[in-house]
Amino acid sequence: MVDDIPPTADEKTELLQFPTSYPIKVVGRRSDTMRANIDAIVRQHVPDLEESQIKERASNQQHFLSITYTINAQSKEQVVALANALQASKDVIMLI
Repeated sequence: MVDDIPPTADEKTELLQFPTSYPIKVVGRRSDTMRANIDAIVRQHVPDLEESQIKERASNQQHFLSITYTINAQSKEQVVALANALQASKDVIMLI
């Protein structure tokens, strides 16, 4: 069914009015460099990101890490570019 297909980042931003607070959750395999690599990608697109806007949580067995960035999105283009950059990273398993 077409209704079962999750919306893309582009489709999700259609209804938003910018600027807006926008949470992006990144899930990846936990490693020594994963958090730093993902932070670097996010900061390229959101230079004013503060540590208070980042929440992280390890899986029960510590194999995976989810990081939620609540950004101050300025435009649809910014959100889409960030999502595309994150999806291109080998550190990212899932983007929500």
